[in-house]
Amino acid sequence: MTGRRSAPGDLGRRIARRREDLGLSREELARRAGIDPGYLAYLEESVASPNTGTVNRVATALDTRPEELLGKYTDLPPGHGLATGHPVLEKLDRDECLRLITPGGVGRIAFEEAGGPVILPVDYALLGDSVIFRTAFGGPLDAPLRTGVQGVECKVAFEVDRIDDACHEGWSVLVRGGIQHVSSEEDRATLAALGVRPWAGGERELYVKITAAEVSGRRIRRGL
Repeated sequence: MTGRRSAPGDLGRRIARRREDLGLSREELARRAGIDPGYLAYLEESVASPNTGTVNRVATALDTRPEELLGKYTDLPPGHGLATGHPVLEKLDRDECLRLITPGGVGRIAFEEAGGPVILPVDYALLGDSVIFRTAFGGPLDAPLRTGVQGVECKVAFEVDRIDDACHEGWSVLVRGGIQHVSSEEDRATLAALGVRPWAGGERELYVKITAAEVSGRRIRRGL
């Protein structure tokens, strides 16, 4: 099997993540793939080099492709797979949109600054229907998102999506609303309990809240 060689432990992490996304136990996945549950545990937890046949069986059991598990497409944007012959596009209601983004993760914030429109990725958590993220004082999400007028908020868009290349399915959720920089110590303590930890690291002690005024979303499913 060709493609970019997986880094140590990456195969196991991808197997575990896909299994959890499908809601399967190790025993269920092992049974589907026709392998011993103990060996599956070894694959997920250790630096393993299974043969091609084992990778193919696990991929089939996970309804994905071997290349996905081996990280062949890691450096490519999502959505490189071909669309299905009969895709179905669904509009999502507000409750379903909020359910989808409630686990938190990485989203994109879009706003206008002096040089034009900007879109930046941020790690976020959801509190009710408000999007919470952390940034640095004086950073690109500080001053550009302040109007300088008491009681007047900047309006932004926030987007989260999930694309499953193997299943040719996915969804996207768009949140639009006003943005607030949280200064109250009491409010900051509440938001800190959400455990938002930016991947980029560094000093990011400014908490920012987007209060959702509009929430919309779409889902693409495989047609029959």
